[in-house]
Amino acid sequence: MKQEKAVVVFSGGQDSTTCLFWAMKQFKEVEAVTFDYNQRHRLEIDCAKQIADELGIKHHILDMSLLNQLAPNALTRDDIAVSDGEEGELPSTFVPGRNLLFLSFAGVLASQVGAKHIITGVCETDFSGYPDCRDIFIKSLNVTLNLSMDQPFVIHTPLMWMNKAEAWGMADELDVLEFVRNKTLTCYNGIMADGCGDCPACKLRRKGLDDYLSQKVKN
Repeated sequence: MKQEKAVVVFSGGQDSTTCLFWAMKQFKEVEAVTFDYNQRHRLEIDCAKQIADELGIKHHILDMSLLNQLAPNALTRDDIAVSDGEEGELPSTFVPGRNLLFLSFAGVLASQVGAKHIITGVCETDFSGYPDCRDIFIKSLNVTLNLSMDQPFVIHTPLMWMNKAEAWGMADELDVLEFVRNKTLTCYNGIMADGCGDCPACKLRRKGLDDYLSQKVKN
């Protein structure tokens, strides 16, 4: 039996799109929220809108441009190169406070639309070291959200303990692997589907897909 209403934090990328399809299976009613923080590639927002329109999902786009002012990084500045973290440092793509703010505002939206469930595609397995993708952060914020609004929200993280191959496996189980592969945007260089193939996001995505497809053939 499907549960009640949910809000999905939705970027139009592989992980959040997989989570959107997961939510559509789990909940009676689903709405999506995308945050506009003047990210490097506006195509990300267009992609999220196109997917929501195609699936008939009510889609909210919220202005979070203040985050761009406060947290300059490779996802908000053209003059900052995309690079992996070295010697224990975080990658240049880490946006300080992003998931804290996104999930907090998703909670406010959920309260307004009568949803008790919030879904996000964060993951502690293939997470590039981002501290705001960790399970302990999500659990802590869940408690804080509930206390701040005196409501029983539940934050769901379907991909938390999955690597990218397993995330592709979930998309396949939901019968949407080709949709996720061809209609999402994960690439840091703003190229749809399989992307540029060179940036860290594309390499992670491609390796996960290759690993999953090779496992599938063996089985």
